[in-house]
Amino acid sequence: MTGEEPRATDCSEVLDHLYEYLDHEMPDRDSDKMRQHIDECSPCLEKYGLEQAVKKLVKRCCGQDEVPADLRAKVLERIDAIREEDCGPGSAEGRRESGAEADR
Repeated sequence: MTGEEPRATDCSEVLDHLYEYLDHEMPDRDSDKMRQHIDECSPCLEKYGLEQAVKKLVKRCCGQDEVPADLRAKVLERIDAIREEDCGPGSAEGRRESGAEADR
């Protein structure tokens, strides 16, 4: 990066959140920052392209396999447990999620 202007988003931050970006699981504002960084940074663009190709290959090769019901249940239970750890019932986010679930 010698002679280049510093980027608003650090490469390590981009690579830490690359799968969130690939899976479209981040807010639009963060996604826009990622896209801008990837467009301007050839090492990150290369890593993005590689990870995108791997993801497509896995989907093509394994995308038709049915997920066992017990595995799905275990994954969903683990996600719920992590959410409770991260934003327990006393936190504002935990209360928002509880309210959102009640609305469903």
